[in-house]
Amino acid sequence: MAAARLEESPPLPTRDPDARAAPVEEVEEEFAAALPQTQGSRFFPMIRQHIWHLVAVLLLGAAVYILWREFHQLEPGQIADAISAWGWRAIAGAIGLSACSFILMGIVEWMGLRWSGAKISVPSALAGSFIASAIAHTLGANLIVSGAVRARYYAKHGITLRQVAATTLFDGFSFTVGLSTLAGLSLLLAGSHDIAAGSRIANPVADGVGVLLLAGVATYVTLCATLRRPLSGFGHSIRLPSWRVALAQMGLGALDNAVAASIIWTLLPPKSIAFFAFVGGYAPSVVVGLISHVPGGVGVFEGSLSTLVKGIPPAALAAAFLGYRLFFFLLPLALASLALALDTLHERTRSRA
Repeated sequence: MAAARLEESPPLPTRDPDARAAPVEEVEEEFAAALPQTQGSRFFPMIRQHIWHLVAVLLLGAAVYILWREFHQLEPGQIADAISAWGWRAIAGAIGLSACSFILMGIVEWMGLRWSGAKISVPSALAGSFIASAIAHTLGANLIVSGAVRARYYAKHGITLRQVAATTLFDGFSFTVGLSTLAGLSLLLAGSHDIAAGSRIANPVADGVGVLLLAGVATYVTLCATLRRPLSGFGHSIRLPSWRVALAQMGLGALDNAVAASIIWTLLPPKSIAFFAFVGGYAPSVVVGLISHVPGGVGVFEGSLSTLVKGIPPAALAAAFLGYRLFFFLLPLALASLALALDTLHERTRSRA
C-alpha cells in the first residue's frame, strides 16, 4: 500500500545537483528498483500483464460502444451550443477548481516528502507535484513515469530515489483513501430521491457500497493507529504512517477528489443532477479509467460515467467532458511540460557555468 516508508534496504546514492539530468528512461529504471518489489517468479507477472492488457482492450471496446450509443446522434453544433452556455463564470470556476486540486495534491506531496525524511520547502514541493501529477494524469497516472519525473525534479534538492518512491506511494494511497471516503460519503448522503433521479446505481447497492468503502477507510486508519511493527514482504519493509497522518491523507484526498469532480459538475446545466449523486458515478468511473491503463483513462472514464448517471442532456454531458479534459488535463500538461523544459534548461546552463 501506498503510505509506506521503505526500510532495511541500503540507501540509494543521492544525485549530484550539478550533474546533467539523466534521460527519463534511465531514471525510470532506477526508480523502479526503489519501489517495493511485488514480483516473485517471472511466470505469474507475465500472466498478470497479459490479463491487464486484455482488461484494457475490453474496457476500451466497451467504452467506445457506450460513447457511440450515447452520443452518435449529436451534431457538432449542439455541443458548441452547450459549450457557449457555460458562460465565463463557469469557465473561470472550472479553471480555479483545477488549480485548487493541484494545490491540494502539492500539499499531500509535501507531507509525503517530509514523512519520508526529505527536507524541502512547500513551494518546491508544490512545483514538483504539479509537474509530476499533470504529466501522470495524461499518461494514465503511471506510477513509474510520475516517480521518474519527481526523481529528476527533486534531484537538485538532494532527495534520494528511495524517498521519492516512498513519496509516490504515499501520494497514491492518499488518493485511494480520499476517493474511497468521498465515494462512500456521497453514496450514503445522496438520498434515495437524488440517487433515483440522477444515478443508475440502485439505492440498496449505493448504501451497501458506501458502507463498505467507509469501513475500508476506517480499517486503514485503525491499522495506522495500532500497528507498531512494519509490514514485511518481498524483501522490503513497509511502515504505515501515524493515525494523524492517515486522517490528513483521508481528509485532503477526499477534498481533492471532490474538487476534481466539481470541475465537470460545474460545467453541467444547473440542477441537472445533485452533486452527491454525481460523485457516486464519478468515483467508480475514475477507478475504471485507472484500471484500463488507457492514457488518462480517455474514453473509458467518459463511457463509465455516461452509464452511471442519467437525466443529463447528452450535448451538455459531452461538452462537460471536453471541458474537463481541457481544464484538468491538457492545460496543466502544457504548463507542466513547459515548466519541466525550463527547469531542465536552467539546470544544464548552471552545470556548464
